[in-house]
Amino acid sequence: MKIVSWNTNGLRATAKQNNFFPIFENGKVDILCLQETKVEPDQLPENVRNIPNYYSYFAYSKLRKGYSGVAIYSKEKPKEILYGMGIKKFDDEGRLLIAKYKINNKKLTIISGYFPNGGQGPHRLKYKLEFYETFLKFIMKLRKNGETVIFCGDINTAHEAIDLARPKANEENTGFLPIERAWISKVIKNNFIDVFRKFYPDKIGAYTYWDQKTRARDRNIGWRLDYFFADSKLISQIKKTGMLTDYKGSDHCPIYIEL
Repeated sequence: MKIVSWNTNGLRATAKQNNFFPIFENGKVDILCLQETKVEPDQLPENVRNIPNYYSYFAYSKLRKGYSGVAIYSKEKPKEILYGMGIKKFDDEGRLLIAKYKINNKKLTIISGYFPNGGQGPHRLKYKLEFYETFLKFIMKLRKNGETVIFCGDINTAHEAIDLARPKANEENTGFLPIERAWISKVIKNNFIDVFRKFYPDKIGAYTYWDQKTRARDRNIGWRLDYFFADSKLISQIKKTGMLTDYKGSDHCPIYIEL
């Protein structure tokens, strides 16, 4: 099973620029998780909304159009889809899709998440940290219910100094604040594995986001903001992970795991 995660920074633009359909690699992707889609499903062309041989699901902002949004395209039909955590102030921004599967009589839950950015003032940082804590409680509850969880997407925080090109310059900036990074450490302490770092603990220059205004991608001045976290029970079944750093169409690149 191959799962791909990608912050598209606007699915309509991605599709219009012919950068959407190639991601499916002739059917080799089993589940595609998208973030920052910035679209409601009825705004998408039919050929983007409904890909042959895939079921598609969309969560979008109820507060304003063209903001946030996540999607999942799946070859196998999930047993259940949840559009958020069941908490209005978080769900109204359209940041989470939860797809529940039963594979070999085991419960597997895949979550596509576009986690809040902590910029635009203290109120958004507060919102981001509340979202983080609520989400961790949510996935812990799923685990308690016997579900094995993989969550992926744009976490909007670089965990360690190795995860961004200029850590010193960003020590006081959201996305690399100690309080934000501490949450990722807490996730890991609760036995969710940062898959990329499990496979490549010392790899430097491995980023998933680059600022477009400064052409940072050309110089690889980036951040690793996009992750796969897997329940520790699953880590032995993950055989491969990587970043599609040459894939264009967004200020983020796709990432993937293979089980």
